[in-house]
Amino acid sequence: MSSITKTNKKIRLSYSLPDAVLSDIRERMVSQGYDLKGKSKWISEAVIDLFASSNFCELVNLNDQMSGFQKLDSVSVDKELKKKVDNAIVEIRRHYPSLEGVQSKILRTAIVQRLLR
Repeated sequence: MSSITKTNKKIRLSYSLPDAVLSDIRERMVSQGYDLKGKSKWISEAVIDLFASSNFCELVNLNDQMSGFQKLDSVSVDKELKKKVDNAIVEIRRHYPSLEGVQSKILRTAIVQRLLR
């Protein structure tokens, strides 16, 4: 039973956002039928959608222009998604080696892209 518990364990990912974007997330979640406990699911879906885009590396790099990140936040994701995020970090760094804070930028980019749709 302990192996089942370990495989289903969630991993916390941290990122920073402007307060206004966090409010937009809550509004959008409610309008799409998610409850406030569904934020991790909503953001995980946004990350999966971002990775489906052929130009996600460029979108993450463009996110480097954003500023005003007053709010530190985190989400829980499964190990499979964390592995995809880690692989994406490597790929993004191949294209943009000087880019810092790539994990946070991935999550921010995914959130903004989902809010724009």
